[in-house]
Amino acid sequence: MSTRIGEVVRHLEEIYPPASAESWDRVGLAIGDPTWPVQTIGFAVDPCEATVNEAIERGARMLITHHPLYLRGTHSVAATTGKGRWTIRLIQANTALYCAHTNADVAASTAALAQPLGVHIEAPLSPEGIGGVGTLTEPMSLRSFAECVRNVLPKVPAGILVGGDLEKTVERVAICSGAGDSLLAAAREAGADVYLTADLRHHPATDNLWDGGPALINMTHWASEWPLLAKMREALLAKLEVNVNTYISEIPTDPWNLHLP
Repeated sequence: MSTRIGEVVRHLEEIYPPASAESWDRVGLAIGDPTWPVQTIGFAVDPCEATVNEAIERGARMLITHHPLYLRGTHSVAATTGKGRWTIRLIQANTALYCAHTNADVAASTAALAQPLGVHIEAPLSPEGIGGVGTLTEPMSLRSFAECVRNVLPKVPAGILVGGDLEKTVERVAICSGAGDSLLAAAREAGADVYLTADLRHHPATDNLWDGGPALINMTHWASEWPLLAKMREALLAKLEVNVNTYISEIPTDPWNLHLP
């Protein structure tokens, strides 16, 4: 059996209300007709050539991504740009594109990382509900915790970076999937022993460590947000009244494809 794009969108917006997204964000149905039928749905972090091609090759009639295709708007979808070509390909294949970004972060991104790591989240890091801080089920060294993170995340060429005393005991953990540079001060103020995030810049990271702030575990952006996809799929399937085929893309879409130690 199949359902309609509009029905899937209705359920997604019950789970991830668009009103909970940041004001600058662009969430919701970006490409497609709500009346189109859908029997196969794909989930990916990024809407890009690799994930669009994968969706079409796998017969998906809907691709649900975490990141928006056009975050800052556009006046053209001509095939002279990458995003234009992907838009045209999706339309030609009758494949819809839907994005749940910061509204999904508020609802599920932190839990997607915290639960498999044994972190009980007690409070968000930002007033908007982004990120979280909580306590490990069992304290451990920074080195051991970093190894746990490695085992939970998908493997990517760029790997994971760790800053701080590797033998330091960590118990209180701050988490922000995706770019968490702006919440580094909040992680420190929350009394975190370690801050788990992505896209940390050199100067904020070094200043934090030199001034006695939390240890740092820096993931790649894609890897940090990939665990959310399983949460999104689980929540959607619990809402749908018909059976649909689903898959989670495992294609790393970070810009980094080689690590030279």
